Amino acid sequence: MTDYLTIARDGQSEIEVKRSRFLATVTRVEEEAAARAVVERLRREHWNARHHCSAFVLGPSAQVQRSSDDGEPAGTAGAPMLEVLRGREVSDVVAVVTRWFGGVLLGAGGLVRAYGDAVRATLDEVGLQRRRLLTEWVVELGHAEAARAESELRARGVVVVDASYSATVTLRLGVAPDDVDRLHGLVAELSGGRALAVAAGERWVDSGRA
Repeated sequence: MTDYLTIARDGQSEIEVKRSRFLATVTRVEEEAAARAVVERLRREHWNARHHCSAFVLGPSAQVQRSSDDGEPAGTAGAPMLEVLRGREVSDVVAVVTRWFGGVLLGAGGLVRAYGDAVRATLDEVGLQRRRLLTEWVVELGHAEAARAESELRARGVVVVDASYSATVTLRLGVAPDDVDRLHGLVAELSGGRALAVAAGERWVDSGRA
């Protein structure tokens, strides 16, 4: 697994079905505790709502998946919300749909459609972005060559994660795992063979709208 989709930003949207209001909130999170904290925050914020149904998917391989009907008939709220997240292939996101009952029973099918549609509309609103797994490399350069090297590396698709300045300039770079050989060639070319890229781990980074 070297890339996956998540939401481009947090957001909300609301739909109304037979006088019931469904406010869907999607928030980017990376841990289960953070996802549950979002649910509790919305429960406190919208204390007068009847239900706060939720679903979340976490991890690069979507390894954590949970849902809650929060008092709605079993399988009519959290499960369809989770199915929307799975269908869009998004992870590191929690969706909460807050419902104010409008006095008209929707039936199981109506609830499934309403909760799914609320999450679907909010994902359309916020958009998606891709995250990539990059290997990190550290390169030390002299001040005279660092600025040009940094510019050239960026122009050739290398992510410059950080640059720190002291007696020398230390660039922390990120490239896809299958692009490491090209990075070594670029560093050698731009430094006249004087610098080496040293491995420094891995990290997930946002890489633009999907």
